[in-house]
Amino acid sequence: MTLTLADVHAAKVRIASGIYYSPCPESIPLSEIAGCRVYCKLDYLQRTGSFKERGARNALLLLPEEKRRRGVVSASAGNHALGLAYHGKLLDVPVTVVMPRFAPLIKHTTCRRLGAKVILQGESFQQAFEHAQQLATQLQLTYIHGFDDPAIIAGQGTVGLEILEQVPDVEAVVVPIGGGGLVAGVALAVKSLAPDVQILGVEPKRAQGFVASLAAGQVEPVEVRPTVADGLAVSRIGSLAFETARSRVDEVVTVGEDELSLAMLRLVELEKSVVEGAGAAPLAALMSGKLPQTAGKRTVMILSGGNIDPLILTRIIEKALVADGRLCRFTAVVADRPGGLAKLTQIVADSGASIQEITHDRAFSGPDVGAANVLCTVETADRQHVERLYETLGQAGISVTPLKFPPPPPQLSRG
Repeated sequence: MTLTLADVHAAKVRIASGIYYSPCPESIPLSEIAGCRVYCKLDYLQRTGSFKERGARNALLLLPEEKRRRGVVSASAGNHALGLAYHGKLLDVPVTVVMPRFAPLIKHTTCRRLGAKVILQGESFQQAFEHAQQLATQLQLTYIHGFDDPAIIAGQGTVGLEILEQVPDVEAVVVPIGGGGLVAGVALAVKSLAPDVQILGVEPKRAQGFVASLAAGQVEPVEVRPTVADGLAVSRIGSLAFETARSRVDEVVTVGEDELSLAMLRLVELEKSVVEGAGAAPLAALMSGKLPQTAGKRTVMILSGGNIDPLILTRIIEKALVADGRLCRFTAVVADRPGGLAKLTQIVADSGASIQEITHDRAFSGPDVGAANVLCTVETADRQHVERLYETLGQAGISVTPLKFPPPPPQLSRG
């Protein structure tokens, strides 16, 4: 099947009464750190926290009455399931969703609260997908694919139509890629109306399905490893999505886990926005300098989802602080006599750092009974501050062993 701009326009009219027309404001602080004029399409503000509602509502409204009465089933890592559950309830369509066991707790508990039947099955999206298809056959339910259904892709394409209305002089749109439904719909809409606008895709390095498929010239399954962008953790992109998007996407780049975590942190700090890893992928690509063609250009980032477990968010922020040089941990050897520990803490204080946690250990400090090990977790300003602290401690005769953090991705300063 070939999708057209008319399908996207029809979807926009069809879903308008039930979908939030999300804002697309310019962000001055993100523009400063990304090197381009950044506009944020805030689709994480949809009722269930992601763009997936668009395609879900469109697909449900297109069902014949008999199929709506019987109900639908789908596999989802979370956001598609939420969209189906919410709009199924609004449209009185029974919904069953199958989620892989790694799906965030907040997503499957919310689906249940919205009235969907939730089944946790499999250790990967593919396993959940296979189980959902079996249920569709056994129970005579309509299977609605989360990213490779023409109605779904057309619904997601309404994001692109809204972007062109809100930022008519846009020069680039940065889109996160998981199964490919969003990038396919947005690329179809934008390139049909404004062919000079660049469509730039972003995938996690741990789930490079679109990149691999572009290289192979056809849909290519890939191994998926755990990623903070769990909404993009798809081992096989959609065939229709790939065929729709491949000729319309100008470039696809990949981002690592530290880059994703740092992007989430920047969004919290600078935009006061809690965005999940998948939604933060466009900013991760811009901050890491992987999209140099956007320099100085009006660039829209699609912040596609905001559903993240608060406990996971806490861990991600802590890891981002470490990667940013704002949280460090080291062991130091101090004299085990009065004033030994005080000397260490005074140096840390004088450097402008703040001790978050400290453990004083004599029993496991080695053969020297006159020395003690101290494990310190310290809040710092940046990586340069950390290095100055270590240098000062060494000059004072205190041996320091840092617990290493990875080298910083390029161009990640806070501006």
